[in-house]
Amino acid sequence: MKKFLLVCLMVSGVVSGLFANEVQTTQTAQKVTETVKKVAESAAATVKKEVKKVATAATTSVNDDIRIYQADNSDGKITPETIQKAFEKAGFYMAANNSMNYPFKRDFNNTYYDVYNLAAFYNKDVVAKFIKEYPTIGLFAPMTMSIYTKKGDKTISIATLSPKRMAEITGIPADHPGWKMLDDMLQKALKLAMPNGKFVPYNAKKLDVKPPLFVQATMQMGDDWEDKLEDLENDFESALTVNGFAMPAFNELSEEIDDSGYDFYIVYSVCKIPVAYTISKNHPEMGAYAPCSMYIYKKEGEKTVHFGIHHVKNWVHSMGLTDKEELKILYGAMDKFKAMLEKVTGSKTK
Repeated sequence: MKKFLLVCLMVSGVVSGLFANEVQTTQTAQKVTETVKKVAESAAATVKKEVKKVATAATTSVNDDIRIYQADNSDGKITPETIQKAFEKAGFYMAANNSMNYPFKRDFNNTYYDVYNLAAFYNKDVVAKFIKEYPTIGLFAPMTMSIYTKKGDKTISIATLSPKRMAEITGIPADHPGWKMLDDMLQKALKLAMPNGKFVPYNAKKLDVKPPLFVQATMQMGDDWEDKLEDLENDFESALTVNGFAMPAFNELSEEIDDSGYDFYIVYSVCKIPVAYTISKNHPEMGAYAPCSMYIYKKEGEKTVHFGIHHVKNWVHSMGLTDKEELKILYGAMDKFKAMLEKVTGSKTK
């Protein structure tokens, strides 16, 4: 009987032990499951957060090609004229500052803006930093801006091209000290013009375009270049008129910069009113590229005359232009200009 009881107790202990182990194993499994679940939930939340962050960044990334400086102008005290004075005070020469509302109303009987000016400006000391080594600086000497207030708005804005983008188009290194000098002057001018202003995000999606980013042509001119230069200027200006291009400014940089290294270096500011009207309807910032600066230069001791103007594909790239009407009128103007340049120079553009 005692043996029987002892056996029973032993069996009971084993069963109890087995049951306890089973319970412990189940509890451990539950804990592991809960831990895995928490880790999975945490990982999923992190992934979701990161995906949302990337998606948000993709939709709100700021376009750094064009910079827009904006200020409240409820009292109307900031005008293109006061902006010009501020830029001149900051050291810039204003080569042009033209209201486009007059030609818009004249040619199209309409305008989308209470204020819309296209201006061209430069500082000769900044240009001198570049011109001896990098003649392509003439693509943005003068550089340009649009000054605008949409109908009914209480703000006024200035759109300019960033030095970074100008460096990309001209092929001049982005770390050249001239760009820093230009940027410092530009920001000083903007603050003088609009003390209460600030940069606002520009979110147009940039589009890829293929180089070259500017159009070039050449012609030959001998030692009698002084006699031939006037004829060249007359031929070019006549061609502009015949092809419907306006010339809001003309600058002889070689006359302003001492020991420039050029027999002549001149820059024409060129624009086409239908292009400005069509593109500015939805893109007032287009003044960062217009009027276009076209250089003509001949270095001392050389016989080759160089011509250059930035390509409208830069507009497409920076402003993300996809509208068929906009592209048609923009590329149509570029093709006409290239044909005109080829006729004047007697050479193919590239």
